[in-house]
Amino acid sequence: MDIRPPTRPLTDGVVTVRPWREEDVEPLVAALDGDPDVSRWLELIPQPYREPEARAWVGASTHMWREGTASPFAVLAEKEVVGGCGVNWIDRDHGVGDIGYWARSDVRGRGYITRAVTVVARWAFDVGSERLQVRADVENVASQRVAERAGFMREGVQRSARYNPRLGRRMDFVVFSLLPGELEA
Repeated sequence: MDIRPPTRPLTDGVVTVRPWREEDVEPLVAALDGDPDVSRWLELIPQPYREPEARAWVGASTHMWREGTASPFAVLAEKEVVGGCGVNWIDRDHGVGDIGYWARSDVRGRGYITRAVTVVARWAFDVGSERLQVRADVENVASQRVAERAGFMREGVQRSARYNPRLGRRMDFVVFSLLPGELEA
């Protein structure tokens, strides 16, 4: 697979996704710092989340694109960063990616992230992906709904998949998948 940043932002007319930029540092901090849902479900995002963490993320995302290990996108709606969505290439040689996402607290429930997941999935299939998957904690119903609304099929539960120190427990993940040809036009 040839995984390079798209030459132009990708859009469905409502949301736009593009690689992270230096100008996104301030919106990242505003969106992620202290958000209780981000803290709860996305334990790999540091808390507190300040400018150094945001700058490190923007730099790391550039490196991930260059190395072909991940394809992280900023999600924009109404010309503002409203979230993030990206593919972690867990088996790049065979086109398998794990999609992750988050939304700014004040825009949750508006469908922006579902739209972004669909845009990113379409791009991933266009560059050669053969399988995309989403894993969401069994208790994270909102994240599961995003996967379902984006057309992903529930496969089952991956038990005791990872320890979340913020929750003080191991997480069981509901696994969803999407294959080429299953994405609605």
